[in-house]
Amino acid sequence: MVECPVCYKDISLNSINKHLDSDCIYTDEAPPQKPISSAETQKPVASIFQASSSSASKNQSQSTATPKRNNVISPVFTSKKRTHPSSQDSSQNSELAPLPSPVQPTPKKQKQSNGASNLRDAMPLAEKMRPQELDEICGQDLVGPDGVLRGLIQEGRVPSMILWGAAGCGKTTIARVIANKSKSRFVEISATASGVAECKKIFQEAKGELLLTGRKTILFCDEIHRFTKSQQDVFLGPVENGQITLIGATTENPSFKVQSALLSRCRTFTLSKLSQADIESILCRALKAESPTDDEGNTIISSLLDDEMIQYLARFADGDARTALNLLELAMNLSLRPTTTKKDIKKSLTHTLVYDRSGDMHYDAISAFHKSVRGSNPDAALFWLSRMIKSGEDPLFIARRMVVMASEDIGLADNTMLPLATAAFTAVQQVGLPEARINLAHCAVALAMSRKSVRAYRGLTKAMNMLEEDPVIAGAAVPVHLRNAPTKLMKELGYGAEYKYNPDFKDGKVKQEYLPEELRGMKFLDDLDLGARVDPDLEEEDYPRERDYR
Repeated sequence: MVECPVCYKDISLNSINKHLDSDCIYTDEAPPQKPISSAETQKPVASIFQASSSSASKNQSQSTATPKRNNVISPVFTSKKRTHPSSQDSSQNSELAPLPSPVQPTPKKQKQSNGASNLRDAMPLAEKMRPQELDEICGQDLVGPDGVLRGLIQEGRVPSMILWGAAGCGKTTIARVIANKSKSRFVEISATASGVAECKKIFQEAKGELLLTGRKTILFCDEIHRFTKSQQDVFLGPVENGQITLIGATTENPSFKVQSALLSRCRTFTLSKLSQADIESILCRALKAESPTDDEGNTIISSLLDDEMIQYLARFADGDARTALNLLELAMNLSLRPTTTKKDIKKSLTHTLVYDRSGDMHYDAISAFHKSVRGSNPDAALFWLSRMIKSGEDPLFIARRMVVMASEDIGLADNTMLPLATAAFTAVQQVGLPEARINLAHCAVALAMSRKSVRAYRGLTKAMNMLEEDPVIAGAAVPVHLRNAPTKLMKELGYGAEYKYNPDFKDGKVKQEYLPEELRGMKFLDDLDLGARVDPDLEEEDYPRERDYR
């Protein structure tokens, strides 16, 4: 099925030409009808201007006897006298009575008008205030006066793209504005409610639209990362041959959530998180637009919704314009009550930390926590720890990471930290939240305040890199004197024959090679616990003149 570019009906592809030739009357279910002229559709007038009933009957009989041509039946209109059974004289007078005005507002149209109004009233404030023009979009340089994406839109060269950004930053808004500016057919789906079959149907309709009218189709797929990578294969062909222009929106990193083949066919645009000032500007515009007005047209804004409250709501929203507008709508409704105070409005707002235990926030938060411990900053470590716990992070995940930190970052500088981290992991298993948060804090602060050494970690990394870079060394044979000899045959072959058992010698010191012959004399473990570079941003008094790295 394809959509008719004239009447927008769904017509099969094989019948679209017949449908257009018949002035949009021919369909798959009914044969074409002769277009009815405007004169025939007018209401009947007085009988003195019409043919007599006998003439009408004669014409009717002639038209009935006329053979059909091409299955087209011309409609016949006849005037009939409507007489009352009790009086025939009144019927003659009724024929000359004036007719009612042909232009009357039909109840159906009035109902549709009320329905549209009701539909808008039911919309949340965030949907009512959605920008319709590029100039109305706040906080995104990509569509600003000198933005790259704005230039492509104005030049009519909109490519397939992936819009990556946090929730409420304007991804859907930008997609809809692009559709309006490009005058293309716009189809919007969500990966949470659509499947591959629906996408294929859209591709077929887009192909028919392009063949018949030359009009392109823009397919906006919200939450595209919800499609599996195998499901994303369905977009590859239509995007590559230009059958559709794909605009995918995602809050997850496209490098991990979008198939690489699809990424190579699309341009990725990163949308920045909205600033405090941007959110305040959006809230002020919405407050002015939705507040009531007096008889003189002046906006009446509640004293509770002053600049201080707007700043509070903007800070509370944390860069999410949709959340900010929803909070403003709640505050406006509460302000209508005469007994409501600012304290009541603030108390009614519930704050939920935006955190995805399987997304970027999960990895970003643990990365910030790890680097705070490595940087010996216990305050920052406690902040990130509390944020992860408050957001519902798995406490065992945090404990496992601290076991790794104990060897990776503290290592040889304080060997007691590894048993402490292991004990903290066991304590979290046995105690559980909320009390286990104290065990996590204890271990985190101890790790952050400990001396640091990466000798063991750096030596292991050096050895593993050498194995990966040199296949000859990776396959080097184990020296014969170091080989195990559990059988008689192996002992006869000399396995372990020349090995010197260290405990038999004074202080356990012997002259013996432990590396393959290709690596003799190679050192993997450095003498320094940490590096020797000095950060130029540090003040001289913040860094000691002499420091013991060992």
